[in-house]
Amino acid sequence: MYRVSSDELIQGQAQELRRGTVVLACLALLETPQYGYALLETLDRAGVTVDGNTLYPLLRRLEKQGLLISEWNTDETRPRKFYRISPEGAEVREGLLREWRDLVAAIARLTEETP
Repeated sequence: MYRVSSDELIQGQAQELRRGTVVLACLALLETPQYGYALLETLDRAGVTVDGNTLYPLLRRLEKQGLLISEWNTDETRPRKFYRISPEGAEVREGLLREWRDLVAAIARLTEETP
């Protein structure tokens, strides 16, 4: 019987944790318009590694939900679709940030060592 190593379990669970944070990270970064690949690079530099096959469908979903606005820039040789946060997206971002801070505080309370 094959046993999954602790490292593999941690990686799988960490991926689950990160999955929900990508929406918040995108909403936080898209105050300034960016195109998908630049957003991928910005997220990666910040330590939020996301695959393009995950990010692009997410951006389309957030746009469909009214949280992002997109527009094509055709000024350069290669057209690029730029995304930015909508007013509703900014509201949602603030609510998610409150939830995130509350969750971090709750986990901190749960994991504090008791004397």
